[in-house]
Amino acid sequence: MKGYTGVLLDGQAIHYVDKKRWFWMLSVIVPLQPFIPIALHAKTGVEAWFVIPFLLNYAIVPLLDWALGADINNPPEEVVMQLDRDSYYRRLTYIAVPLHYIGLVGSIWYATTQPLSWWAFTLLALFAGLVSGFAINTGHELGHKNSKLEKQLARLVLAVPAYGHFSIEHNRGHHKYVATVEDCASSRMGESIYKFAMREIPGGFVRAWAVEKERLENRGMPAWNVRNQILQSYAFTTGFSIVLLLIFGWTVLPFLLIHNIFAYWQLTSANYIEHYGLLRKISDNGIVERCQPHHSWNSNHIFSNLLLFHLQRHSDHHAHPLRRYQSLRHFENLPQLPSGYFGMYLLAYFPWLWFKVMDKRLIALPHVDGDLDNLNIDPAAHPSILLKWGARRDV
Repeated sequence: MKGYTGVLLDGQAIHYVDKKRWFWMLSVIVPLQPFIPIALHAKTGVEAWFVIPFLLNYAIVPLLDWALGADINNPPEEVVMQLDRDSYYRRLTYIAVPLHYIGLVGSIWYATTQPLSWWAFTLLALFAGLVSGFAINTGHELGHKNSKLEKQLARLVLAVPAYGHFSIEHNRGHHKYVATVEDCASSRMGESIYKFAMREIPGGFVRAWAVEKERLENRGMPAWNVRNQILQSYAFTTGFSIVLLLIFGWTVLPFLLIHNIFAYWQLTSANYIEHYGLLRKISDNGIVERCQPHHSWNSNHIFSNLLLFHLQRHSDHHAHPLRRYQSLRHFENLPQLPSGYFGMYLLAYFPWLWFKVMDKRLIALPHVDGDLDNLNIDPAAHPSILLKWGARRDV
């Protein structure tokens, strides 16, 4: 297996091998998941197979996270530059882009050409949307990089779930305002995921357009311009959808509607759990604290990280947005999620259970130290949170 050699400050040589090197291919083949229930249904005619993928993602993956445990291994800083320059890791993200198109087209082909019941059709559309949530994750990894190719690929893959504004909003909006009350993509303590979605989804569209409009106007161009990166991605989405409609007929429309909404929901689920209740401090002169690793919830659960291009090492990602997925680090004493993202999504869908599990973890964080002033709290929930936690320090 390929290794990387560096030199420590004391002159000693250090050799590092990424033991997960070949396992990162799991993130690449994720887009092909819909072909599992399709193949099983084609062989047996049993529509219940379309339920299986949801069990795999929301039950089996969390169980594997629990069984395999956490990975706290970090690449030494002395070899990170070599690791980042290894083209193998970049190529995996490149390959994932066309596979997302193959997965979606294959799902639409089967749903529109086979005599499926309405509920099997809906389940397949929902699962295709779940998988396209991974497309947003691939676009997230690519969109943070400075190369023109990777930014173009990000826009291309984000066209699959019709979320072309994501890179603009995420890079120049969310990363700027993360863990502040101004950020529509940072959830607040006491805010359910359903309430959060009502401000996160539209807020992301509005902020992305405002940011891109400002960028173009600073260059002397109107917002409605061929150079508008949001419009470029949505134009491709529109063209792609029209082609699908012409090939497969009008039933493509409800499929894409269900698919797109559920893909959006996957991003909302991730955004909800990643910064829940965390708050950056504001100095007396109004300067917002620089984003630190403790302003994100982290997860080192190995299996789900291998499916998500290491997205769950979110603390290091926000502290160093340009760092590539294979080089993201674990830090001690950070906000840690009790499960990987898939398990936490399921928990978040039951707000009373989410609050029961996560609020005590939030209050007990070292940098919070039981002080509600150190938390981003939903104003509507503030009175009840103050009543429950305001005078408590023994958490």
